[in-house]
Order: sequence, then C-alpha cells, then structure tokens
Amino acid sequence: MLQGFALILGIIGAGYLAARFRVVEGEQRRVLNNVAFYVATPALLFTVLHDSDPSIIVSPVILITSSAALIVAGVFILVSRLGFRRDLAETTLGATCAGYVNSNNLGLPVAVYILGDAAYVAPLLLVQLVVFAPAVLAILETTRGNQRGALVALGRAASNPVIIASVAGLLFALFSLPVPALVLGPIDMLGSAAIPMVLLSFGMSLRGQRMLQAGTGRAAVFTASGLKVLAMPLVAWLLATAFGMPAHEVFVATTIAALPTAQNVYNYAATYRRGETLVRDTVFLTTFASLPVIALIAWLLGGS
Repeated sequence: MLQGFALILGIIGAGYLAARFRVVEGEQRRVLNNVAFYVATPALLFTVLHDSDPSIIVSPVILITSSAALIVAGVFILVSRLGFRRDLAETTLGATCAGYVNSNNLGLPVAVYILGDAAYVAPLLLVQLVVFAPAVLAILETTRGNQRGALVALGRAASNPVIIASVAGLLFALFSLPVPALVLGPIDMLGSAAIPMVLLSFGMSLRGQRMLQAGTGRAAVFTASGLKVLAMPLVAWLLATAFGMPAHEVFVATTIAALPTAQNVYNYAATYRRGETLVRDTVFLTTFASLPVIALIAWLLGGS
C-alpha cells in the first residue's frame, strides 16, 4: 500500500516540478490532460476491459461498494442543493468525488498487500468504467450549453472516446473476440501512459495554487472528502453486515470503499473546465486521508 501511495505522490511531485521550473507553462498542461483524456485513457480502458470477466460485476462485494458509492453521492447532491447551491456540473463532480474510488493505481496495491488478491478491485473498476463514467460524462456534456437539447448532448457523450473504448472493451469481453497482437500492442502501450499523464497533469495544476483557499468552496471539498474516506466505508460496512456477508467480504468491501477519490475525476473536470478546484483539492485531501483510515480498517476488521 505504501508503495502505491509513494508511486502516485512521486509522479504528482514530478508534475509539480515540471511546472515549477517552467518545463510546462500556463495552459500547456491542458494539452497533456487532453492527450490523456482523448487518447491514452481510452486505450487503457479498452485493454483493461477486453480481457475481463463481465460476470464479476454482480459479485456481492461490488454490489455493496457500488451501492455505498451511490448513497454517498446522493448525500452530496442533497447537501449541495440545500447548502452550497453549486451548478449541475460542480454538483455532479462533487458527488463523483464522494463515490468514485481510485480502484486502479491505488486500489491494486491495496488489494495485493492488504486484501491478498488483486481480483477484488477488478469488478469495481469495471463498474466505474462501464456505468459511472459514462453517466458522469453524459451529464457534463449536457452542461455545455447545447441549445438543441439534452438528447443531442447525450449523443455527443455517446461519441466520447472514453465511453466508446469502454463499451468496445466490454463487447470484446462478452463475445470473447480476439484482438490481433499488431492492433493490441500499440493500444496497450498508449494505455500504459494514461495514469502517468493524468498524475503529471494533476501535479502541474498544483503550481501557483494554494490548497483549500478561502473562497474556493472549502465546505464542498470537506464534505466530499468526508463522505469519501469516512462515510462511504461506514455505509459499506453497515450494508455488508446487514446482509450477513462473511467477515472477510465485509472487510474487503469496507476497505475498497475507503480508497481515495480517483485522479480520473480531475481529468474529467479539467477536460470540461468545470469544478477543477473542487476536484483537485478533494483528490489531494482524500489521497492523504485514506491512508490512516485504511490502516484502521485493516486493524479492526483484517483479523476477522
């Protein structure tokens, strides 16, 4: 787990230094973010999904963690509408921060070193890519001011390369379609660049910015962060216990729910230029806050 955190923070730090020493200046970081969003991330999603087992979406652990994600996202939406009064895009991104976990570059190390099996996070990764991400992107598309209506905006969302790659990868998995090595090789190489690009872009965004500044919506950041690292694992534990799941599955579901907000959410915010500060600060805060929470869960439930 510490290796996973060190890896993420190291690449974020490299991005910050690149901006600090003017290797990348101003809006140039958006070029890197756009390449990650439109090229590398779709390649990564296809390579992950095309070789997956779609039936694992209905595993009990994933049903619990997905339900917990939807519950805390709903709580954020309610609080946002009553208290923060953010617009649809920022409310959607804040709710996503509360429930969309880092199931890849942090989830995999946690699954290996704490849960004992990397397969535990694969189903959640699948659900987030096939269900949650398309829904979030569709909503963000509708906030771009398309005057021809939501259906046209949703059509644009359906042509988003992230969604296309996810659906294509899932169809290849469902029908066990082979992918020629000559085709898969370049896609796989592009996909391996996605996470470093996203983390570098995130690190660059920290240059010249102070985290949690007054007037930047700190209440929304603290709400999303608290829901992510405290409320979501608690909800997952309550649901898993209420449904009588075995002790180890309760531990697994609770631990997965405590993972921090995924950096992909910042990628979405930066691409659509909505709620960037809210997402950036929440990702940063939850990345640090989740470490002691996961350690506490392992101590309380890991021996059961």
